[in-house]
Amino acid sequence: MDFSLKAGQLDTLRTDCLIVQVYADKTLSKAAKALDEKYHLLARLRELDEVPQKVGNCAWVMSPKGASFKRLLVVCAGSTSRKLTIQEIKSSAQSVAKALKNKSIKSAVWSVENHSEVDSGVFATLIAESVTTGFYSYTETKTQNISIPALTKFTLHGVDKLDAVWRNGLQRGKSIGEGINTARHLGNLPGNICTPTYLADRARALAGGKLTVAVLEEKQIAKLGMGAFMSVAAGSDQPAKFIVMEYRGGAANSAPVVLVGKGITFDTGGISIKPGPAMDEMKFDMCGAASVLGVMTTLKQLQPRQNVVGIIAATENMPSGKATKPGDVVTSMSGQTIEILNTDAEGRLVLCDALTYVERFKPKAVIDIATLTGACVIALGNHASGLYANDQALADELLAAGQAAQDRAWQMPLWDDYQKALDSNFADMANVGGREGGSITAACFLSRYTKKYNWAHLDIAGTAWLGGGAKGATGRPVGLLLQYLLGAYSG
Repeated sequence: MDFSLKAGQLDTLRTDCLIVQVYADKTLSKAAKALDEKYHLLARLRELDEVPQKVGNCAWVMSPKGASFKRLLVVCAGSTSRKLTIQEIKSSAQSVAKALKNKSIKSAVWSVENHSEVDSGVFATLIAESVTTGFYSYTETKTQNISIPALTKFTLHGVDKLDAVWRNGLQRGKSIGEGINTARHLGNLPGNICTPTYLADRARALAGGKLTVAVLEEKQIAKLGMGAFMSVAAGSDQPAKFIVMEYRGGAANSAPVVLVGKGITFDTGGISIKPGPAMDEMKFDMCGAASVLGVMTTLKQLQPRQNVVGIIAATENMPSGKATKPGDVVTSMSGQTIEILNTDAEGRLVLCDALTYVERFKPKAVIDIATLTGACVIALGNHASGLYANDQALADELLAAGQAAQDRAWQMPLWDDYQKALDSNFADMANVGGREGGSITAACFLSRYTKKYNWAHLDIAGTAWLGGGAKGATGRPVGLLLQYLLGAYSG
Protein backbone atom coordinates (compact mmCIF):
# COMPACT_ATOMS: atom_id res chain seq x y z
CA MET A 1 0.00 0.00 0.00
CA ASP A 2 1.21 3.50 -0.86
CA PHE A 3 1.08 6.10 1.94
CA SER A 4 1.30 9.82 1.19
CA LEU A 5 0.54 13.32 2.52
CA LYS A 6 -1.59 16.16 1.21
CA ALA A 7 -2.59 19.56 2.52
CA GLY A 8 -4.96 22.35 1.57
CA GLN A 9 -8.53 22.47 0.32
CA LEU A 10 -10.26 19.25 1.28
CA ASP A 11 -13.38 19.34 -0.85
CA THR A 12 -11.35 19.37 -4.09
CA LEU A 13 -9.50 16.12 -3.38
CA ARG A 14 -10.54 13.28 -5.65
CA THR A 15 -10.75 10.02 -3.76
CA ASP A 16 -12.95 6.98 -3.34
CA CYS A 17 -13.36 7.74 0.34
CA LEU A 18 -12.86 10.79 2.51
CA ILE A 19 -12.43 10.21 6.26
CA VAL A 20 -13.08 12.93 8.85
CA GLN A 21 -12.95 12.97 12.64
CA VAL A 22 -15.66 13.80 15.13
CA TYR A 23 -15.45 13.75 18.91
CA ALA A 24 -17.33 12.20 21.79
CA ASP A 25 -18.72 15.55 22.92
CA LYS A 26 -20.38 15.89 19.47
CA THR A 27 -17.91 18.54 18.27
CA LEU A 28 -16.42 18.28 14.81
CA SER A 29 -12.87 18.43 13.53
CA LYS A 30 -11.98 21.41 11.33
CA ALA A 31 -12.35 19.26 8.22
CA ALA A 32 -15.70 17.81 9.30
CA LYS A 33 -16.98 21.26 10.22
CA ALA A 34 -15.97 22.72 6.84
CA LEU A 35 -17.71 19.89 4.95
CA ASP A 36 -20.80 20.19 7.10
CA GLU A 37 -21.03 23.92 6.47
CA LYS A 38 -20.76 23.40 2.73
CA TYR A 39 -22.74 20.18 2.20
CA HIS A 40 -24.68 19.67 5.50
CA LEU A 41 -23.37 16.09 5.39
CA LEU A 42 -23.66 15.39 9.11
CA ALA A 43 -27.09 16.92 9.65
CA ARG A 44 -28.87 13.61 9.04
CA LEU A 45 -26.55 11.81 11.48
CA ARG A 46 -27.36 14.42 14.12
CA GLU A 47 -31.09 14.10 13.46
CA LEU A 48 -30.88 10.35 14.02
CA ASP A 49 -28.47 10.77 16.93
CA GLU A 50 -25.99 8.57 15.04
CA VAL A 51 -22.90 10.75 15.22
CA PRO A 52 -20.23 8.31 16.54
CA GLN A 53 -19.46 9.12 20.18
CA LYS A 54 -17.21 6.23 21.22
CA VAL A 55 -13.57 5.97 20.21
CA GLY A 56 -13.25 3.94 17.03
CA ASN A 57 -16.93 3.96 16.14
CA CYS A 58 -17.57 4.81 12.49
CA ALA A 59 -20.49 5.89 10.35
CA TRP A 60 -20.89 6.08 6.58
CA VAL A 61 -22.44 9.17 5.01
CA MET A 62 -23.68 9.49 1.44
CA SER A 63 -21.63 12.06 -0.46
CA PRO A 64 -23.49 14.88 -2.21
CA LYS A 65 -23.88 15.01 -5.96
CA GLY A 66 -20.90 16.65 -7.62
CA ALA A 67 -18.53 16.13 -4.69
CA SER A 68 -14.95 15.09 -5.50
CA PHE A 69 -15.14 12.21 -3.03
CA LYS A 70 -17.37 9.18 -3.58
CA ARG A 71 -17.93 8.25 0.06
CA LEU A 72 -17.54 9.87 3.45
CA LEU A 73 -16.51 7.93 6.55
CA VAL A 74 -16.90 9.58 9.95
CA VAL A 75 -14.79 8.23 12.81
CA CYS A 76 -14.91 9.17 16.49
CA ALA A 77 -11.40 10.09 17.63
CA GLY A 78 -12.07 10.44 21.34
CA SER A 79 -12.92 13.57 23.26
CA THR A 80 -11.48 17.07 22.97
CA SER A 81 -11.47 17.29 26.77
CA ARG A 82 -8.45 14.99 27.13
CA LYS A 83 -5.54 13.65 25.12
CA LEU A 84 -6.06 10.54 23.00
CA THR A 85 -4.00 7.53 24.16
CA ILE A 86 -1.92 5.24 21.96
CA GLN A 87 -4.49 2.48 22.36
CA GLU A 88 -7.30 4.85 21.33
CA ILE A 89 -5.35 6.00 18.26
CA LYS A 90 -4.84 2.38 17.26
CA SER A 91 -8.48 1.57 17.92
CA SER A 92 -9.63 4.43 15.68
CA ALA A 93 -7.23 3.50 12.88
CA GLN A 94 -8.13 -0.19 13.11
CA SER A 95 -11.81 0.65 12.87
CA VAL A 96 -11.17 2.80 9.81
CA ALA A 97 -9.18 -0.02 8.20
CA LYS A 98 -11.94 -2.52 8.94
CA ALA A 99 -14.59 -0.22 7.45
CA LEU A 100 -12.53 0.36 4.30
CA LYS A 101 -11.64 -3.32 3.93
CA ASN A 102 -15.30 -4.23 3.59
CA LYS A 103 -15.73 -1.91 0.59
CA SER A 104 -14.23 -1.94 -2.90
CA ILE A 105 -12.32 1.25 -2.22
CA LYS A 106 -9.05 1.86 -4.06
CA SER A 107 -8.05 5.17 -2.49
CA ALA A 108 -8.81 6.93 0.78
CA VAL A 109 -7.92 10.29 2.32
CA TRP A 110 -8.02 10.79 6.09
CA SER A 111 -8.14 14.42 7.18
CA VAL A 112 -6.39 14.10 10.54
CA GLU A 113 -6.20 16.21 13.66
CA ASN A 114 -3.72 15.14 16.32
CA HIS A 115 -4.95 15.92 19.82
CA SER A 116 -3.25 12.90 21.36
CA GLU A 117 -0.60 12.28 24.01
CA VAL A 118 2.03 11.57 21.31
CA ASP A 119 3.70 13.80 18.74
CA SER A 120 2.70 13.92 15.08
CA GLY A 121 5.38 11.45 13.98
CA VAL A 122 4.15 8.78 16.37
CA PHE A 123 0.53 9.60 15.50
CA ALA A 124 1.32 8.96 11.82
CA THR A 125 3.26 5.80 12.74
CA LEU A 126 0.29 4.36 14.61
CA ILE A 127 -2.13 5.11 11.76
CA ALA A 128 0.10 3.61 9.07
CA GLU A 129 0.87 0.53 11.17
CA SER A 130 -2.81 -0.05 12.02
CA VAL A 131 -3.95 0.36 8.43
CA THR A 132 -1.17 -1.94 7.15
CA THR A 133 -1.98 -4.68 9.64
CA GLY A 134 -5.71 -4.10 9.26
CA PHE A 135 -5.51 -4.93 5.56
CA TYR A 136 -3.63 -8.18 6.03
CA SER A 137 -5.51 -11.13 4.55
CA TYR A 138 -4.42 -14.74 4.37
CA THR A 139 -5.09 -16.18 0.91
CA GLU A 140 -2.08 -18.38 0.14
CA THR A 141 -3.76 -21.76 0.42
CA LYS A 142 -7.28 -20.68 -0.56
CA THR A 143 -8.89 -21.13 -3.96
CA GLN A 144 -12.47 -20.11 -3.15
CA ASN A 145 -14.20 -17.18 -1.44
CA ILE A 146 -11.00 -15.15 -1.63
CA SER A 147 -11.47 -11.52 -0.67
CA ILE A 148 -8.52 -9.30 -1.54
CA PRO A 149 -8.86 -5.72 -0.29
CA ALA A 150 -8.88 -3.16 -3.09
CA LEU A 151 -7.23 -0.25 -1.24
CA THR A 152 -3.82 0.64 -2.68
CA LYS A 153 -3.45 4.33 -1.78
CA PHE A 154 -3.90 5.88 1.65
CA THR A 155 -3.34 9.60 2.18
CA LEU A 156 -3.18 11.70 5.31
CA HIS A 157 -4.53 15.21 4.79
CA GLY A 158 -4.01 18.25 6.95
CA VAL A 159 -5.79 21.57 6.86
CA ASP A 160 -2.30 22.92 7.51
CA LYS A 161 0.73 21.46 5.74
CA LEU A 162 1.99 18.17 7.16
CA ASP A 163 5.77 18.22 7.47
CA ALA A 164 8.54 15.60 7.16
CA VAL A 165 7.80 14.36 10.69
CA TRP A 166 4.47 13.06 9.42
CA ARG A 167 6.09 11.57 6.31
CA ASN A 168 8.75 9.76 8.32
CA GLY A 169 6.09 8.51 10.71
CA LEU A 170 4.07 7.04 7.84
CA GLN A 171 7.11 5.20 6.50
CA ARG A 172 8.01 3.91 9.95
CA GLY A 173 4.45 2.73 10.59
CA LYS A 174 4.23 0.99 7.25
CA SER A 175 7.51 -0.84 7.92
CA ILE A 176 6.42 -1.87 11.41
CA GLY A 177 3.10 -3.08 10.01
CA GLU A 178 4.86 -5.11 7.33
CA GLY A 179 7.11 -6.66 9.97
CA ILE A 180 4.06 -7.65 12.02
CA ASN A 181 2.32 -9.00 8.93
CA THR A 182 5.41 -11.04 8.04
CA ALA A 183 5.27 -12.71 11.44
CA ARG A 184 1.52 -13.28 11.13
CA HIS A 185 1.78 -14.78 7.68
CA LEU A 186 4.59 -17.17 8.56
CA GLY A 187 2.62 -18.30 11.60
CA ASN A 188 -0.53 -18.83 9.58
CA LEU A 189 1.12 -21.02 6.95
CA PRO A 190 0.49 -24.76 7.39
CA GLY A 191 3.31 -26.98 8.59
CA ASN A 192 3.61 -28.79 5.27
CA ILE A 193 4.59 -25.47 3.63
CA CYS A 194 6.35 -23.60 6.43
CA THR A 195 9.07 -26.15 7.12
CA PRO A 196 12.54 -25.40 8.53
CA THR A 197 13.79 -25.21 4.93
CA TYR A 198 11.05 -22.70 4.09
CA LEU A 199 12.06 -20.49 7.02
CA ALA A 200 15.68 -20.68 5.89
CA ASP A 201 14.70 -19.67 2.36
CA ARG A 202 12.67 -16.73 3.68
CA ALA A 203 15.66 -15.59 5.70
CA ARG A 204 17.99 -15.89 2.70
CA ALA A 205 15.57 -13.81 0.64
CA LEU A 206 16.04 -10.95 3.13
CA ALA A 207 19.82 -10.91 2.72
CA GLY A 208 21.43 -7.89 1.13
CA GLY A 209 22.95 -4.55 2.07
CA LYS A 210 23.57 -4.43 5.81
CA LEU A 211 21.86 -7.79 6.41
CA THR A 212 23.77 -11.04 5.99
CA VAL A 213 22.29 -14.51 6.40
CA ALA A 214 23.95 -17.86 7.05
CA VAL A 215 22.15 -21.19 7.39
CA LEU A 216 23.81 -24.06 9.21
CA GLU A 217 22.83 -27.56 8.10
CA GLU A 218 22.49 -30.63 10.33
CA LYS A 219 26.11 -31.76 9.95
CA GLN A 220 27.31 -28.32 11.01
CA ILE A 221 24.81 -28.20 13.88
CA ALA A 222 25.99 -31.59 15.13
CA LYS A 223 29.65 -30.59 14.78
CA LEU A 224 29.01 -27.62 17.06
CA GLY A 225 27.84 -30.06 19.72
CA MET A 226 24.19 -29.01 19.75
CA GLY A 227 23.00 -32.33 21.15
CA ALA A 228 19.88 -30.87 22.73
CA PHE A 229 18.72 -29.26 19.47
CA MET A 230 19.48 -32.38 17.44
CA SER A 231 17.59 -34.57 19.91
CA VAL A 232 14.41 -32.70 18.96
CA ALA A 233 15.15 -32.95 15.24
CA ALA A 234 15.88 -36.70 15.43
CA GLY A 235 12.30 -37.82 14.80
CA SER A 236 11.61 -35.67 11.73
CA ASP A 237 12.27 -36.32 8.06
CA GLN A 238 12.53 -32.55 7.58
CA PRO A 239 16.15 -31.37 7.97
CA ALA A 240 16.76 -28.97 10.85
CA LYS A 241 18.13 -25.50 10.10
CA PHE A 242 20.04 -23.08 12.29
CA ILE A 243 19.56 -19.62 10.81
CA VAL A 244 21.86 -16.70 11.62
CA MET A 245 20.85 -13.19 10.43
CA GLU A 246 23.20 -10.29 11.17
CA TYR A 247 22.04 -6.72 10.64
CA ARG A 248 25.05 -4.41 10.93
CA GLY A 249 23.86 -0.80 10.89
CA GLY A 250 25.87 0.44 13.85
CA ALA A 251 29.57 0.87 14.58
CA ALA A 252 31.71 -2.21 14.09
CA ASN A 253 32.66 -2.26 17.76
CA SER A 254 29.09 -1.80 19.02
CA ALA A 255 27.76 -4.88 20.81
CA PRO A 256 24.60 -6.25 19.16
CA VAL A 257 21.25 -7.11 20.62
CA VAL A 258 20.56 -10.76 19.83
CA LEU A 259 17.05 -12.10 19.24
CA VAL A 260 16.59 -15.88 19.46
CA GLY A 261 13.39 -17.38 18.07
CA LYS A 262 11.98 -20.83 18.74
CA GLY A 263 11.25 -22.33 15.34
CA ILE A 264 9.32 -25.56 15.89
CA THR A 265 7.45 -25.58 12.58
CA PHE A 266 5.14 -28.31 13.84
CA ASP A 267 4.97 -29.80 17.32
CA THR A 268 3.32 -33.18 17.78
CA GLY A 269 4.95 -33.51 21.18
CA GLY A 270 7.21 -36.25 19.84
CA ILE A 271 6.98 -39.59 21.66
CA SER A 272 5.14 -37.73 24.48
CA ILE A 273 2.50 -37.07 21.86
CA LYS A 274 -0.11 -34.36 22.33
CA PRO A 275 -3.88 -34.99 22.37
CA GLY A 276 -5.50 -34.75 18.95
CA PRO A 277 -7.93 -31.85 19.57
CA ALA A 278 -6.43 -28.50 18.55
CA MET A 279 -3.13 -30.13 17.54
CA ASP A 280 -3.51 -28.28 14.23
CA GLU A 281 -2.66 -25.11 16.16
CA MET A 282 0.82 -26.48 16.77
CA LYS A 283 1.81 -25.00 13.41
CA PHE A 284 1.99 -21.79 15.46
CA ASP A 285 4.85 -23.20 17.55
CA MET A 286 7.30 -21.32 15.32
CA CYS A 287 5.83 -17.90 16.09
CA GLY A 288 8.97 -16.94 18.03
CA ALA A 289 10.99 -17.53 14.87
CA ALA A 290 8.35 -15.67 12.85
CA SER A 291 8.67 -12.64 15.12
CA VAL A 292 12.44 -12.57 14.60
CA LEU A 293 11.94 -12.61 10.82
CA GLY A 294 9.32 -9.89 11.20
CA VAL A 295 11.72 -7.67 13.16
CA MET A 296 14.53 -8.24 10.66
CA THR A 297 12.14 -7.33 7.80
CA THR A 298 11.46 -3.96 9.43
CA LEU A 299 15.12 -3.34 10.25
CA LYS A 300 16.11 -3.88 6.64
CA GLN A 301 13.52 -1.36 5.50
CA LEU A 302 14.26 1.32 8.09
CA GLN A 303 18.06 0.91 8.15
CA PRO A 304 18.64 2.02 11.77
CA ARG A 305 22.15 2.63 13.07
CA GLN A 306 22.18 -0.43 15.26
CA ASN A 307 23.56 -3.95 15.31
CA VAL A 308 21.00 -6.72 15.71
CA VAL A 309 21.50 -10.46 15.31
CA GLY A 310 18.54 -12.75 14.67
CA ILE A 311 18.88 -16.47 15.45
CA ILE A 312 16.32 -19.11 14.53
CA ALA A 313 16.62 -22.75 15.58
CA ALA A 314 14.16 -24.50 13.27
CA THR A 315 12.96 -28.09 13.30
CA GLU A 316 9.84 -30.23 13.59
CA ASN A 317 9.12 -32.29 16.71
CA MET A 318 7.85 -35.62 15.39
CA PRO A 319 7.46 -39.21 16.67
CA SER A 320 9.30 -41.94 14.74
CA GLY A 321 11.65 -44.86 15.25
CA LYS A 322 14.52 -42.38 15.39
CA ALA A 323 12.84 -39.97 17.79
CA THR A 324 14.24 -39.15 21.22
CA LYS A 325 12.55 -41.14 24.01
CA PRO A 326 11.56 -40.10 27.54
CA GLY A 327 14.46 -41.03 29.79
CA ASP A 328 17.13 -40.36 27.15
CA VAL A 329 20.09 -38.23 28.22
CA VAL A 330 21.60 -35.71 25.78
CA THR A 331 24.53 -33.33 25.95
CA SER A 332 23.94 -29.67 25.15
CA MET A 333 26.41 -27.37 23.38
CA SER A 334 27.35 -25.98 26.79
CA GLY A 335 28.50 -29.45 27.89
CA GLN A 336 25.67 -29.79 30.42
CA THR A 337 23.69 -33.02 30.25
CA ILE A 338 19.88 -33.17 30.18
CA GLU A 339 17.55 -36.01 31.09
CA ILE A 340 14.56 -35.72 28.78
CA LEU A 341 11.54 -36.65 30.85
CA ASN A 342 9.02 -35.24 28.39
CA THR A 343 9.70 -34.85 24.68
CA ASP A 344 6.89 -32.29 24.48
CA ALA A 345 9.12 -29.89 26.43
CA GLU A 346 11.22 -29.51 23.31
CA GLY A 347 11.37 -25.74 22.90
CA ARG A 348 13.80 -25.32 25.77
CA LEU A 349 16.04 -28.01 24.24
CA VAL A 350 16.20 -26.11 20.97
CA LEU A 351 16.72 -22.78 22.69
CA CYS A 352 19.41 -23.83 25.17
CA ASP A 353 21.88 -24.63 22.38
CA ALA A 354 21.00 -21.41 20.55
CA LEU A 355 21.56 -19.45 23.78
CA THR A 356 25.00 -21.02 24.12
CA TYR A 357 25.84 -20.30 20.47
CA VAL A 358 25.14 -16.56 20.82
CA GLU A 359 27.94 -16.07 23.36
CA ARG A 360 30.28 -15.58 20.38
CA PHE A 361 28.61 -12.25 19.55
CA LYS A 362 29.52 -10.75 22.96
CA PRO A 363 26.00 -9.32 23.04
CA LYS A 364 24.68 -6.21 24.70
CA ALA A 365 21.56 -8.22 25.50
CA VAL A 366 19.89 -11.46 24.41
CA ILE A 367 16.12 -11.87 24.15
CA ASP A 368 14.58 -15.21 23.30
CA ILE A 369 11.02 -15.38 22.03
CA ALA A 370 9.15 -18.65 22.29
CA THR A 371 5.72 -20.22 22.44
CA LEU A 372 7.18 -22.18 25.32
CA THR A 373 4.57 -23.30 27.85
CA GLY A 374 0.87 -23.89 28.23
CA ALA A 375 1.44 -22.92 31.86
CA CYS A 376 2.03 -19.32 30.75
CA VAL A 377 -1.36 -19.32 29.01
CA ILE A 378 -3.00 -20.47 32.24
CA ALA A 379 -1.18 -17.75 34.19
CA LEU A 380 -1.66 -14.76 31.86
CA GLY A 381 -4.22 -15.71 29.22
CA ASN A 382 -3.77 -14.06 25.83
CA HIS A 383 -3.35 -10.50 27.06
CA ALA A 384 0.28 -10.37 28.21
CA SER A 385 3.43 -12.25 27.27
CA GLY A 386 5.37 -13.73 30.17
CA LEU A 387 8.69 -11.98 30.81
CA TYR A 388 11.65 -13.42 32.67
CA ALA A 389 15.09 -11.82 32.94
CA ASN A 390 18.41 -12.14 34.74
CA ASP A 391 18.88 -8.35 34.58
CA GLN A 392 16.25 -6.02 36.01
CA ALA A 393 17.26 -3.04 33.86
CA LEU A 394 16.64 -5.10 30.72
CA ALA A 395 13.33 -6.34 32.12
CA ASP A 396 12.24 -2.76 32.87
CA GLU A 397 13.12 -1.65 29.33
CA LEU A 398 11.09 -4.47 27.80
CA LEU A 399 8.11 -3.85 30.09
CA ALA A 400 8.14 -0.16 29.13
CA ALA A 401 8.48 -1.05 25.45
CA GLY A 402 5.48 -3.36 25.65
CA GLN A 403 3.42 -0.66 27.32
CA ALA A 404 4.37 1.93 24.70
CA ALA A 405 3.59 -0.46 21.83
CA GLN A 406 0.41 -1.78 23.49
CA ASP A 407 2.03 -5.21 23.12
CA ARG A 408 2.36 -5.79 26.84
CA ALA A 409 4.37 -8.23 28.91
CA TRP A 410 4.22 -9.12 32.59
CA GLN A 411 7.29 -9.96 34.62
CA MET A 412 7.31 -13.35 36.33
CA PRO A 413 9.67 -14.54 39.09
CA LEU A 414 12.95 -16.23 38.27
CA TRP A 415 13.89 -17.25 41.79
CA ASP A 416 16.43 -19.91 42.72
CA ASP A 417 13.70 -21.57 44.79
CA TYR A 418 12.29 -23.01 41.55
CA GLN A 419 15.59 -24.40 40.24
CA LYS A 420 15.52 -27.54 42.40
CA ALA A 421 12.48 -28.78 40.48
CA LEU A 422 14.86 -29.55 37.60
CA ASP A 423 17.05 -31.92 39.64
CA SER A 424 17.80 -35.26 37.98
CA ASN A 425 19.35 -38.48 39.32
CA PHE A 426 20.85 -39.25 35.92
CA ALA A 427 21.95 -35.94 34.36
CA ASP A 428 22.90 -32.39 35.26
CA MET A 429 19.24 -31.45 34.97
CA ALA A 430 15.85 -32.66 33.78
CA ASN A 431 14.02 -30.87 31.00
CA VAL A 432 10.80 -30.51 33.02
CA GLY A 433 10.04 -29.77 36.64
CA GLY A 434 6.45 -30.85 37.16
CA ARG A 435 3.13 -29.09 36.64
CA GLU A 436 3.51 -26.46 39.36
CA GLY A 437 5.03 -23.23 38.08
CA GLY A 438 5.65 -24.79 34.68
CA SER A 439 6.39 -21.53 32.88
CA ILE A 440 8.80 -20.54 35.67
CA THR A 441 10.74 -23.81 35.70
CA ALA A 442 11.03 -23.64 31.90
CA ALA A 443 12.59 -20.19 32.25
CA CYS A 444 14.84 -21.51 35.04
CA PHE A 445 16.05 -24.20 32.64
CA LEU A 446 16.96 -21.56 30.05
CA SER A 447 18.64 -19.38 32.66
CA ARG A 448 21.30 -22.06 33.13
CA TYR A 449 22.58 -21.26 29.64
CA THR A 450 22.60 -17.47 29.91
CA LYS A 451 25.05 -16.68 32.70
CA LYS A 452 27.53 -14.83 30.43
CA TYR A 453 25.24 -11.99 29.30
CA ASN A 454 22.10 -10.00 30.10
CA TRP A 455 19.15 -12.08 29.03
CA ALA A 456 15.36 -11.94 28.86
CA HIS A 457 12.86 -14.62 27.89
CA LEU A 458 9.44 -13.84 26.39
CA ASP A 459 6.96 -16.70 26.69
CA ILE A 460 4.42 -15.87 23.99
CA ALA A 461 2.38 -19.07 24.12
CA GLY A 462 -0.73 -17.08 25.01
CA THR A 463 -0.19 -14.05 22.79
CA ALA A 464 1.27 -15.35 19.52
CA TRP A 465 -2.02 -16.58 18.10
CA LEU A 466 -5.77 -16.69 18.67
CA GLY A 467 -7.98 -19.74 18.47
CA GLY A 468 -11.63 -20.32 17.63
CA GLY A 469 -13.37 -18.30 14.94
CA ALA A 470 -10.58 -15.70 15.01
CA LYS A 471 -7.88 -18.35 14.61
CA GLY A 472 -4.66 -16.88 13.32
CA ALA A 473 -1.26 -15.52 14.28
CA THR A 474 -1.17 -12.08 15.89
CA GLY A 475 2.37 -10.97 15.00
CA ARG A 476 3.18 -10.37 18.66
CA PRO A 477 5.64 -9.43 20.07
CA VAL A 478 7.10 -7.67 17.00
CA GLY A 479 5.73 -4.32 18.21
CA LEU A 480 7.31 -4.72 21.65
CA LEU A 481 10.68 -5.72 20.17
CA LEU A 482 10.75 -2.84 17.69
CA GLN A 483 9.92 -0.35 20.42
CA TYR A 484 12.77 -1.76 22.50
CA LEU A 485 15.21 -1.66 19.58
CA LEU A 486 14.15 1.55 17.83
CA GLY A 487 11.85 3.52 20.10
CA ALA A 488 9.37 2.91 17.29
CA TYR A 489 6.45 4.49 19.14
CA SER A 490 8.40 7.30 20.80
CA GLY A 491 8.68 10.89 19.70
